[in-house]
Amino acid sequence: MSAQTPSKRLTTRDIAAMRQRGETVAMLTAYDATMAALVDMAGADMILIGDSLGNVVLGYDSTLPVTLDDMIRHAAAVKRGAKRALLVCDLPFGAVTDPQTALVNAVRVLKETGVEAVKIEGGLSMVPTVERLVAHGVAVVGHIGLTPQHVHQMGGYYMHGKDEASARRLREEAKALEAAGAFAIVLECVTPALAAEITHSLTIPTIGIGSGKDCAGQVLVINDLIGLNITPPPSFARPRADVASVIRTAVAEYVAETKAERGPIPLVLRAD
Repeated sequence: MSAQTPSKRLTTRDIAAMRQRGETVAMLTAYDATMAALVDMAGADMILIGDSLGNVVLGYDSTLPVTLDDMIRHAAAVKRGAKRALLVCDLPFGAVTDPQTALVNAVRVLKETGVEAVKIEGGLSMVPTVERLVAHGVAVVGHIGLTPQHVHQMGGYYMHGKDEASARRLREEAKALEAAGAFAIVLECVTPALAAEITHSLTIPTIGIGSGKDCAGQVLVINDLIGLNITPPPSFARPRADVASVIRTAVAEYVAETKAERGPIPLVLRAD
């Protein structure tokens, strides 16, 4: 089936079947209907409405200021644009302070946006929350390693799993999240060797970002993939295009042509 062939929307069962077949899961972010439609038509299996929209759309320095209302607005837009990919919405900072709060917020996201799943950052401390959500019918993607919502607690952005204590914790977290019912786990900035080990130890897919090539899938921020940035992308992202340059050139030509075609417009003074 070509990437352009219409198809039913993928489900968590489809993602599980891909893992069993050894088929890689391709995941990208999107934050609006147009980009979601383009990503969807190109064949992405999963689309993440990430709280990274704080950085790449809303102009924040981190994901922390992103609100639940922000996520719902953008997730609903993505839902209107994508027809095939399974849609996952991040629960932002402050939305999962306890299992009951997380459940209320997750239910609101699913009801108001129509997405199929939510993603929660955190390891062992999030296990009771994942269990609570799954018990109430919410599909959950876990997220361990570098968790941007915990950037201040962690002390910055860096590779995880380099020492044995960190590696042991990540192994435990991955197993615990799988046991709690998560249907996939994002591994962000985990050392490639450890990411491969964790991937082989689980039956659910791992979705890597900056974690090497041996995860069961990969996710990237769409802006990093297509070069739609005003700052350099992360070192692990290889832009396939330079959309920012195309936009700058097109706008500059428009501005120049608009000014040249019209010339000075004389000011007509009214006689009072």
